[in-house]
Amino acid sequence: MEIGAYSFGDTQLNPDGSPRSTSEAVRNLFEGIVHADQAGLDYFGVGEHHTTSMPASSPGALIAAAAAATRQIKLGSAASIIGTDDPVRVFQQFATADAVSGGGRIEITAGRGSSAETFPLFGYDMTDYDQLYAEKLDLLMTINHHNSEYVTWSGSVRPTLDKLAVVPRPVNGQIPIWLATGGNAGSSARAGQLGLPISYGIIGGAPHRFAPLAQLYRATAAKAGHAGANIQVSVAALGLIAPTKKEALERFYPGWHNLNIEMGRLRGWPAPDRRAYLAQAEAPGAYYIGDPDEVAERIVHLHGYMGHMRHFLQTDIGGLPHEHFIESLTLLATEVKPRVERLLSAK
Repeated sequence: MEIGAYSFGDTQLNPDGSPRSTSEAVRNLFEGIVHADQAGLDYFGVGEHHTTSMPASSPGALIAAAAAATRQIKLGSAASIIGTDDPVRVFQQFATADAVSGGGRIEITAGRGSSAETFPLFGYDMTDYDQLYAEKLDLLMTINHHNSEYVTWSGSVRPTLDKLAVVPRPVNGQIPIWLATGGNAGSSARAGQLGLPISYGIIGGAPHRFAPLAQLYRATAAKAGHAGANIQVSVAALGLIAPTKKEALERFYPGWHNLNIEMGRLRGWPAPDRRAYLAQAEAPGAYYIGDPDEVAERIVHLHGYMGHMRHFLQTDIGGLPHEHFIESLTLLATEVKPRVERLLSAK
């Protein structure tokens, strides 16, 4: 199983609680990706958000920079919000990163978007949410699967392409495209019908309850005639690893609290409840917060339900001190990953 991390960027806080610069947050994220590669993680995803606390607004730019500074780690978006972006530019940015990396390490995860911030920012209407995503995902796949630089496509949400060059082409011909979902059954069926690998973002509840969705995905893929390497499942979740469970809980809670306060203002989430936090940090909750042994055991336990091939964690939220982010990445690579491998091989 591949073990990795993902981030939307995390703006640090001053001692008085005021935010530091978003440019510093981007530099910290870049440093974290380079460190993850050196420590031995398999994957790092950069998600797209457009808030002052989560300023990784351009996954393609960060991934291209990281592609030049890393050697082995796979890099992808987690996710790119396809409905409010231009698939031509998304493809070009990631194909450029692929060329910089030497080929074979770059992926695109296409998301619908869990927040409304991108729609007014780029001049789109939320009422067109489904149509924008469906057509732009089709365009992205058309470009990716094309045998040459010259692409033809037509739809209603952007201008037609009539044998226009979309360059550069990926080193190996195509870039892996994943479909991201927060647990929508229709998205699982869509990924199966299209023969795309699927990434489940599980940020609450009991993760094993997503198993029927993974079954639906695989059954739909089989019915559509899709099999082989493209039919894969990954899981993205919240988590932090520290030498002890007590340290992990204490380190993650302030950022979790800050994030939930902010999301409450933006999206109407309820006020953060420490009891709910502690419940989610224990099996079978959705937060992978603990020492390396516990986190590895819980990842393997979920694998028994989901059969997923990649598990990756978001650690840096709400102004988490950067040194805790780096230590968690180190422990994830050097302690959790080998434990997961041993536990799976023993099954």
